[in-house]
Amino acid sequence: MSYAIGSLVKARGREWVVLPESKDDLLVLRPLGGTDDEVTGILTPLEKVEPATFQLPDPAKLGDARSCRLLRDAVRLGFRASAGPFRSFGRIAVEPRPYQLVPLLMALKLDPVRILIADDVGIGKTVEAALIARELLDRGESDRLAVLCPPHLAEQWQTELREKFHIDAELVLPSTVTRLERGCGPGESLFDRHPFVIVSLDFIKADRRRESFLRACPDLVIVDEAHTCAAGIENRGSRHQRHQLIHALAEKPDRHLILVTATPHSGKDDAFQSLLGFLDKDLQKLPDELRGEESEPILRKVAAHFVQRRRADIRQYLGAETDFPTREETEVTYQLSKDYAKLFYRVLEYAREIVKDPTEQDKRRQRIRWWSALALLRALASSPAAAAATLRNRAASLEAETAEDADEIGRQAVLDLADDEATDATDVSPGADFDETTDSQARRRLQAMAREADALCGAKDEKLQRAVKMVKQLVDDGFNPIVFCRFIQTAEYVASELRAKLPKSVEIAAVTGTLQPDEREARVSALGESDKHVLVATDCLSEGVNLQDHFDAVVHYDLSWNPTRHEQREGRIDRYGQKAEKVRVVMYYGTDNQIDGVVLRVLLKKHKAIRNTLGISVPVPVDTDQVVKAIFESILIKHDDAPQQMLAGFEQHFRDEEKALFDEWERTADREKTSRTRFAQRTIKVAEVAAELESSRQAIGSSLDLSRFVRDAFSASGAIVTSNGSVRIDLREARRPLRDLIGDQPEIRARFELPIGAKETHLTRTHPVVEGLASWVVDSALDGIDDEAIAKRCGVVVTSKVQRRTTVLLLRYRFHVITRRAGIDQQMFAEESGFLGFAGAPQTAEWLPPETGEQLLDLPPEGNLAADRARDFVQKVVEGYDALLPHIHKAAKERAATVLDAHTRVRKAAQTRGLSHRVEPQLPVDLLGVYVYLPKN
Repeated sequence: MSYAIGSLVKARGREWVVLPESKDDLLVLRPLGGTDDEVTGILTPLEKVEPATFQLPDPAKLGDARSCRLLRDAVRLGFRASAGPFRSFGRIAVEPRPYQLVPLLMALKLDPVRILIADDVGIGKTVEAALIARELLDRGESDRLAVLCPPHLAEQWQTELREKFHIDAELVLPSTVTRLERGCGPGESLFDRHPFVIVSLDFIKADRRRESFLRACPDLVIVDEAHTCAAGIENRGSRHQRHQLIHALAEKPDRHLILVTATPHSGKDDAFQSLLGFLDKDLQKLPDELRGEESEPILRKVAAHFVQRRRADIRQYLGAETDFPTREETEVTYQLSKDYAKLFYRVLEYAREIVKDPTEQDKRRQRIRWWSALALLRALASSPAAAAATLRNRAASLEAETAEDADEIGRQAVLDLADDEATDATDVSPGADFDETTDSQARRRLQAMAREADALCGAKDEKLQRAVKMVKQLVDDGFNPIVFCRFIQTAEYVASELRAKLPKSVEIAAVTGTLQPDEREARVSALGESDKHVLVATDCLSEGVNLQDHFDAVVHYDLSWNPTRHEQREGRIDRYGQKAEKVRVVMYYGTDNQIDGVVLRVLLKKHKAIRNTLGISVPVPVDTDQVVKAIFESILIKHDDAPQQMLAGFEQHFRDEEKALFDEWERTADREKTSRTRFAQRTIKVAEVAAELESSRQAIGSSLDLSRFVRDAFSASGAIVTSNGSVRIDLREARRPLRDLIGDQPEIRARFELPIGAKETHLTRTHPVVEGLASWVVDSALDGIDDEAIAKRCGVVVTSKVQRRTTVLLLRYRFHVITRRAGIDQQMFAEESGFLGFAGAPQTAEWLPPETGEQLLDLPPEGNLAADRARDFVQKVVEGYDALLPHIHKAAKERAATVLDAHTRVRKAAQTRGLSHRVEPQLPVDLLGVYVYLPKN
């Protein structure tokens, strides 16, 4: 016997709902009131399965107002296959902020989905992208997902997808690929075998891996840090490989592609347009001028695919306030010690000599020496530990075969390429011009300077000593800071000194590129367990990683030579979900080291001034290395003074370059401001977001008071619930079946809203604790076995709010949702609760507006009624239920039409591409509860 999707069956002594995954001889079932974890399969030739009829409530098992409300709330919380406009909302463990629905609504107007999400740092782009993916999966429009991201973000993506969106994805990294491929069959790709994968961009971009991935890549792809895949000026290197990969993915016309980045422009129009070209080929080359009515079609097309918002745009949206911390910015300075300054000038003199050596005619060697000189100065400004390592190490650029290769290697080793490369492997000391061709005198000179640097470690390093005092003050002020350093040696050196000088009660840890991403995450989490802690990190943690749970201050121990890197560092703590009301950012630099001064004034402060004026980030309008080149040419080439005078007077030599840079930066900022106005998201109106948000909340009951349900249900089960900011639930006296269901634990400390404390649990509607609680409440009520069930299916309430006898029916609607694409039907199951109220007896029922029923369920009782009389009122409704069925069935069909409208409304644009829906109600409707309200005499 075949069973329709959504129908009820009885097997193994309980009742189940038939799910869409069922086949001829295999029924995939979920128990009534159960969770997705309880889904099971039954082979019908081996086990008995028969149709089930949902039993009517037993009038003898009456409850009070609270027990009736508990059943209503528990049923709603148990829904996973939402019948609302968004199929996914019943399955996610996060309640999206209203502004986060905008990218989702934009995406659902596209077929295929091609969208670039470029919201500001800390707004929640990961949630926005994952929402779109979860919705497409739950709608049956995709069945596989690949997330492409920098390797250091893979673990975080895996956690986000698993904990918030219930998507268990495999990591595809160099360290995991062998294991994954070992489990594949002959001719089977690991991407065929695993439907959900998170793939390292830098691993999969290589030619030998790329082709295999392209053959088996899912039709739903998220690309994080998408700016690293934009077209570069030169068709070579890692950026070009990444661009080739995404370009090839975009060539498949029906592939859904979600691009995510906080820096889409990177100061280069061509790079930005190459990202738009992934979404629509017509956008790959936009006209220089987009003015007048003739440009409107292009602007509308861009706006349909591109969303970019500042914090100010979303702080107040649809009546919901999104709190971000207040940022307190300070500057702290230091001066070089006498011995350190002496070494600094010696290194500067050496760097100048090798750059200006007239005997060197080989262009490759000239470029190697240029990058070696920058590396030496960069490392020396960072710490004596980094300087010593650089002076002793062999420069990576020495492996270059051409001058162009030397530039490519040098840029990656010396500069802070937040917009170009991933942050992994960029924190190693870059090395000096030290190879077999270096004469013995130069070798001895480098080694001598390295020994001098060794001798400066510790007490003679004023930068370090001043920083220790500064970090101690931050901890005393109640902050848990991250100290960002440029090089591995500096980070370990600073962490060691902090351990020696700070109180033992302060935990100190260093995280650098020497650790694998999972080891970094484990170390950060372990550090966050202590009350007072300091993290010293390189920029391996500066991009994309969420650190706001454990830290609330940032110290720039080493100034970045790229303003975007500073913004990324600060964005690790200054973001939505930060529990501290105030975060502190410290800019730390040397006053007698004009290299710091010029980088600070020319790059960092100018970037900040533009951001403060426009409210947006505008990257340096040229390649960062061009600016650095201009600065250091002024020091190393143009300046003819003795080394001691170079730093004191070179700024004047740089004035022309500085003015030219600032003029171009201002023009770029003006273009960016105009661009944001032109490309402003205009396809989704606030009223549309409000309507769909309200519709989805009604469907899954997210408007119910989750906190109230959890408190009431646990209290009724015997647990002790107390509140003091957070909620403490002592489970030691709670009923044993409930403790077993949610995991036997003595207590839970929880909050229902972000942010949460380090030892607190964020309870959402899909959290295992809430799922287990709701499931237990519903099962114990519907089974009819447990007379002490805390939720009841029927009750009688005396109230002055009604003038005559009024009955509210709590119903569960089940729907068969059929999606037709390219002539093929795909079946889905949806369910939701509903309320029907009527006045009088069932045979002469006067039906009330639907909203009246739910309003009555929240009324407190105002009088008492004898138990036998209460049972009689419920009995009359149960005995007269057949007279109510025509109206109930009519309501189910009307609701099915509403569900159909919700599904087609948000996916309207896709209908032109052969996508359609129909919705069939499964009858009879389940009567969950009967609640009678009597007027107070």
